Amino acid sequence: MHPRTRTLLMIVGIAAGALAAGVFAGTRITSPADAAARAEPPAASDVTVPVELRELQSQVVTRGDVSYTGAVNVEPQFPGLESTPVVTGSVPDVGDTVRRGDVLLEVVGRPVIALPGEVPMYRTLRPGMSGPDIEQLEKALDKLGFDPGEVDDDFTGSTSRAVEELFQDKGYEPPAVDPDIQAALDAADENLDAAEDEVRNAESALQAASKGASEAEKLQAQHDVDTAERQLEQAKTDGDADAIADAELQLKLARTNLDEVEAGPDVSAERAALDAARSRLTEAQQERDQAAVRAGTPLPASEVVFVPSLPRRVDEVNVGRGDEVDGAVMSISGTDMVVTVNVDAASRELLDEGMDTVVDLPNGEQVTAPITSIREASGEDASGYDVRISPDDLNNEQVEALRSANVRVTIPVASTDGEVLAVPLAALTAGTGGEARVEVQRPSDGNDGGSGDHGATTELVEVEVGLTAEGYAEITPVEDGAVAEGDLVVVGSEGASAAADDTEEADDSRSGDEEPTGDDSTPDSETGDDEPGDDDGLDEDEPDDDGPSKDDGSGDRSESDDEATTDDAE
Repeated sequence: MHPRTRTLLMIVGIAAGALAAGVFAGTRITSPADAAARAEPPAASDVTVPVELRELQSQVVTRGDVSYTGAVNVEPQFPGLESTPVVTGSVPDVGDTVRRGDVLLEVVGRPVIALPGEVPMYRTLRPGMSGPDIEQLEKALDKLGFDPGEVDDDFTGSTSRAVEELFQDKGYEPPAVDPDIQAALDAADENLDAAEDEVRNAESALQAASKGASEAEKLQAQHDVDTAERQLEQAKTDGDADAIADAELQLKLARTNLDEVEAGPDVSAERAALDAARSRLTEAQQERDQAAVRAGTPLPASEVVFVPSLPRRVDEVNVGRGDEVDGAVMSISGTDMVVTVNVDAASRELLDEGMDTVVDLPNGEQVTAPITSIREASGEDASGYDVRISPDDLNNEQVEALRSANVRVTIPVASTDGEVLAVPLAALTAGTGGEARVEVQRPSDGNDGGSGDHGATTELVEVEVGLTAEGYAEITPVEDGAVAEGDLVVVGSEGASAAADDTEEADDSRSGDEEPTGDDSTPDSETGDDEPGDDDGLDEDEPDDDGPSKDDGSGDRSESDDEATTDDAE
């Protein structure tokens, strides 16, 4: 190769290498202006969602326990029982129905009978007693067909006979009379027998003393009077004074004897004795009658249990044959199944008796049931309100599925009348006058409207807010047609906030030792103070431990067994 040509090629190669090195170095060197430009935050970009046509429904969602109405613990009392109360007979099974007059179980060979009544069996009922528990006993006996006489608050002999018939109908001997009461009756019987004997003796004495003179004695007395009269007349004829005096005396004696014979004997003492005996007999009879009433068939406190209403269902049995009775032997409840849910005061304001609810069965079915009562919760540590829901027309499978279950309950509170314009709650803002607004993104004429989205601008449109539910709000534009389905509304922005955070972190790193001041400098999550409005590190659609969650329609809502969830009801 020619020397000049070789030299030219070398120069060209060196130039090309220098150019490449310059280009490479240029890519690695950044000017201060370029560095500052690159550190600037990117332009903010609006996050938008379309306006929808949808039907909104506000509802309270909670959980409740299924039970039967009016659960009652059966706890027989055994005052004065000398032996240990041991179950000696069969006991009912869970699910059995207890009706008026049924034998719940047998203790020490004696029945425990169920009767309807509000007053508990707190004492043994005996003849001669009175009170409201007596009246409810007589009402129960009367309804069972055992006549207690007049239904009142007095335990009479008729009540005793009705109690006796009740036990005989159940196949048991009537309850025994208290030994002291029986002894008093025996003593009254003896006193009555003695009084009756005294009367009989007095009557015999009177009868014996009441016997008068015989007919012959009466004739003789009359004859003696006639004879004395003739002797007196003869003495007067003879004129003998002594004979006249003697004859007059004899006549007086004869007439006195005749009067006595005709009048009969003096039995006043015998009659007084008889009257006294008869009075004592009357007293003895009354005492015996009273003792007999007291010795009528009693109703021991251990052999009857009064419950507010019957029939009922056996929910739980705590004893078996051979077990000693100590406390409640079983739990019985009404035959009507109920679901009881607890709600807070805010949810209570949305509910009324008669509102329909939807109960999710454990087997996946749903049943509709009305609210039958709303009461303030009672009991230790109780709070909120207890809402009772009464499912009806349940088939056997549904009853079995619900029994003792904990179920989800949905209570529709309000809904829109068909589809309405709806936007997410995040799209709503408040104007200076408190008016509600949405920021609608409009197509631009080509100029940047400052939104960060090239080719679009935004417009604040005043709206009226209707029902809010499921994380959405019903809106109606004040100016007709200002918002329509499909319009994009701003719910937030992206880009600017991230850049701002980066800048703030850079500022913090530069400030170094500067200490923050003010209460807001320490997050509540660090101090442990849960102030109202704190999210405690939870997502917006997840409830914290202190309150209900709101269903924003983004997914499954958390549920609590104790607290209701209100779906943004307004």
